[in-house]
Amino acid sequence: MTGILFELTFFLAAPVWLLMIFAPRWRGTERLAASPLTVLPILVLWAVFAVPVLPELWAAVSSPDIDTFRDLTTLANGAAALWAQVIAWDLLLGQWMYREARRLSIPPLLMAPLLLLTILLSPVGLSLFLAVRATWATGKKQHPVPAPA
Repeated sequence: MTGILFELTFFLAAPVWLLMIFAPRWRGTERLAASPLTVLPILVLWAVFAVPVLPELWAAVSSPDIDTFRDLTTLANGAAALWAQVIAWDLLLGQWMYREARRLSIPPLLMAPLLLLTILLSPVGLSLFLAVRATWATGKKQHPVPAPA
């Protein structure tokens, strides 16, 4: 059962990612990406995974060390809870990146690979996005778009 729910964790996030990447200008995507509620189903799965290993999970987060985390990840539910937490965090991060890109008018063709990279390796995707965001914002300040008359 844990294996099936583990697989389901990513599939609950996938539709939001697909919309942000392939339908970034659709009004429904904008509404969905603006909602933090997209992670609720994933957090429910996190709870299903976490409850059976709560003592081990608490030990890992309240007094973190590498051995405690290694022990937690040897438990199926422990690894699945950590995975669900990563998926939920990455999704919220991706939604923020999507909204920032829309606010700054960063082209969807530039954002699509950054969002895809964020799904796979969020620290790399976020770092590149922050560089693009800083560059884009600086470029906008140097070349402001005139306000309509």
